[in-house]
Amino acid sequence: MRFLFRRAAPLLAISFLTILLAAPVKAAGLENTLYLDLKDGRVTIEMRPDLAPRHVARIKELVRKGFYDGLPFHRVIGGFMAQTGDPKGDGTGGSGVKLPAEFSNEPHVRGTLSMARSSSPNSADSQFFIVFAKSQWLDGQYTVWGKVIDGMEHVGRIKRGDKSRNGAVTDPDRIIKMQMASDAK
Repeated sequence: MRFLFRRAAPLLAISFLTILLAAPVKAAGLENTLYLDLKDGRVTIEMRPDLAPRHVARIKELVRKGFYDGLPFHRVIGGFMAQTGDPKGDGTGGSGVKLPAEFSNEPHVRGTLSMARSSSPNSADSQFFIVFAKSQWLDGQYTVWGKVIDGMEHVGRIKRGDKSRNGAVTDPDRIIKMQMASDAK
C-alpha cells in the first residue's frame, strides 16, 4: 500500500497543480470564447485575437448586438465548410463594415473559423465559415479568427446545400443564438 501511495502521490500533486493553474486561464479566456447554439446543440468557439485582432473585435461587437441570431447557414458544402453571417441569406449581404485582411500562417483544418470574402482580400464583413476538413488551399488567403473547441459534431449536422448550386441551401438551418461566454447567463 505504501509503495502504491508513494508512486501515486507525485501524480496527484501534479494533477492538483494543473487544475489550480488552469482555472485563471479559463476565466480569463471567457472574453475570447463564443457559444454558437444550433438546433442540435451548443458549439464552443475559441477566438484568436492573436491572429486577427480587428476581426475578433468586430465579431464580438456583432455578437453582442445579436446580429448573428437567427441567420441561416446559406452555403454548406459537405466535406468542405458551412457558411453563415449574411442577413440577406444569399451570400451577398453583410453588416456594412469591410475589414482589412489579417492573413496568417494558421492552417485551415477541421473546426477552423475563417472570414468569407469576395475576390478582394479586404472585403470580409460579417460572413464566416467553419471548415469540415483540412482545406490547405485556403491557407494564407482568408482571415482565420477562431477554432471550434467543443461541439463540432453539431456543426457536422448542419443541413447541406445543393452541389450543383455551389452549396446553396434550401430551407437552411439557422444560428439559434450566438453569445460571448463572458456574457452568458
